[in-house]
Amino acid sequence: MTGLNWKRLRVDRHAAQGLLAVGVLAVALSILLPRLEFGADALKPALQISVAITAAMLFLSALFIHRLVDDRRQIAESEQRFRRAMEDSAIGVAIVGLDGRILQANPAFAAMLGYSRAEIEALTFFQITHPEDLQIGRETMISLKEGKIDSFHFEKRYLKKDGTPVWSQLAGSVIRDEETGKPLYLVSQIEDIDARKQAEARIAEAETRWNFALTSAGQGVWSLDIHKGGTTYSETWVNMLGYADGELDGDPDRWLTMIHPDDRERVAEADRAHLADETPFFEAEFRMQHKDGHWVWILDRGKAIERDAEGRLVRAIGSLTDITQRKEAEARLMVSAAMLADEKERLRVTLQSIGDAVICTDAANRVTFMNPVAEKLTGITAGEALGKVLGHVYWAVDEETGQRIGLTRPLAGDRSHSDQNTRAVLVRRDDTRCSIRQVVSPIMNDRSEFCGLVIVFQDFTDARALQRQLAYAAAHDALTGLANRSSFIRTMEDLVDQCRLSGGEHQFMFVDLDHFKAVNDTGGHAAGDALLKRVADAIRDVLGPEDIVARLGGDEFAVILKAGALARAPIAARSIIDAIRNLNFNWDGRPHSIGASIGLAPIRAGCGEVDEIIARADAACYAAKAAGRGCVSAAPEDDISDETAPTPLAAAS
Repeated sequence: MTGLNWKRLRVDRHAAQGLLAVGVLAVALSILLPRLEFGADALKPALQISVAITAAMLFLSALFIHRLVDDRRQIAESEQRFRRAMEDSAIGVAIVGLDGRILQANPAFAAMLGYSRAEIEALTFFQITHPEDLQIGRETMISLKEGKIDSFHFEKRYLKKDGTPVWSQLAGSVIRDEETGKPLYLVSQIEDIDARKQAEARIAEAETRWNFALTSAGQGVWSLDIHKGGTTYSETWVNMLGYADGELDGDPDRWLTMIHPDDRERVAEADRAHLADETPFFEAEFRMQHKDGHWVWILDRGKAIERDAEGRLVRAIGSLTDITQRKEAEARLMVSAAMLADEKERLRVTLQSIGDAVICTDAANRVTFMNPVAEKLTGITAGEALGKVLGHVYWAVDEETGQRIGLTRPLAGDRSHSDQNTRAVLVRRDDTRCSIRQVVSPIMNDRSEFCGLVIVFQDFTDARALQRQLAYAAAHDALTGLANRSSFIRTMEDLVDQCRLSGGEHQFMFVDLDHFKAVNDTGGHAAGDALLKRVADAIRDVLGPEDIVARLGGDEFAVILKAGALARAPIAARSIIDAIRNLNFNWDGRPHSIGASIGLAPIRAGCGEVDEIIARADAACYAAKAAGRGCVSAAPEDDISDETAPTPLAAAS
């Protein structure tokens, strides 16, 4: 606006010069005409013209002066607005000369680096930039001077007054002379993103530790995703069989072709049973062919983690462990077992369990052995446990059902595999609990007589807690605790598929907050975040337990009404609007009032894909805003057509 006003001032300056010339001409005419020897009849019109020009000049001069005063007032107001915006900004703002000197900085930028305004304005950007990030600033400055770019956006580290580095995000542009195009100075906005960078580093470190733990344990990980085109394998997995990273990715059935012919049918049947949801997880031991031709014994554990509405597998994950050494040891021990007594058999099972918690019992189910790890996990010393019935020492329940996991002796002549359970929870005598992975193996002598049990278990509390946290974080919005966009879209896709297959109808609401930006602008992002949490609670409170609420992003929320959706939709939408309007939100002693506009669209057979439904609700919400905000608008029924071309989800929201 300031640039436009200066243009007008230059035009008005030229107009003033013209008016001055005309005025001088008019005065000269009024003086000279009477002295010239014209007749009275000719002189009179000339004088009238001179008077008219003079009057017009005076009028135009007054108009010009008024316009000049008005333009200067507008310039002053524009400069005042810019100054207030800069001073009150929640993020740093700085005006920088082409030599890097900080010409002006707002309080937020000075506070971010621990300086006073006077101190920081005496420095250059190069003095407060981390040495490793100086080059990006120099390259940007050169490009701006050469006219290659007019704006910039990048991340870099600054140095606080105490020398502490802080990550920041810069965005800005160059101000140029309007006539020559020569760069004058830069205006930069600087946002503190140090907390975000630290969080990213912690996540990366946790992932590194997790991968290191898997690698150290000799376990490879595989992941099947039908939507993404097949199976991927970790580096440890493929190296286990002599292949390069990525060499086996793709075909989900290739692994079966690599299994030893004697094991393939058994493994394929276990795989089929889990795919058909007949077993809770997949687990098998088999031989796979190494790239150089030899056979490697593998322990494969996996589980389906996502199925479609018809129960078909969508995603699964699992691990592979090279158990060749264990199998070779078992083979050697099996040869020796025919010549050893019952005590040798018990020793074999115990030795292969060293490192984990181990409890051994006799045929009467009384404890005969506990290693130190088992003492630590159960809270009972070996001296107290020996001779006691196992139930007084070791009590494990199922993590999901809470029912006790029975440790039964095998039938006569049954030399079945060990009973493994990855969902066990150990209940101690003081009623404290820890998640464990449990393997119960029967001890059979060479006459196939039952001699006792070996219970091997490991503390899996941290691993399971991490798995639950990761699963929850992947499906929920970190700020509000509502379903996040990706999990909500998956749920909505399932509902659309159900409506196509079996009928029924639900209602989709697109909820967009009104005047939320003002809260962010005046109270900062902390105020906005606090308000979004209140809004999420308010929406949940007015809906039923079967209804689904999600945060799509920013100040946009989504709701799916399930039971009685058609009749409830207008009432529920109005209740949401009233609840949000009546939040009585205060921040730093200042009240803030917001509202909401809602667009409705049905979810039923023939309603199209998910992105089309969202697009219709978004359009209805836009209509509600155009109608004055704070109201509900339903998508027209004639918008619903099987021929409707899909609208991209990004455009709809």
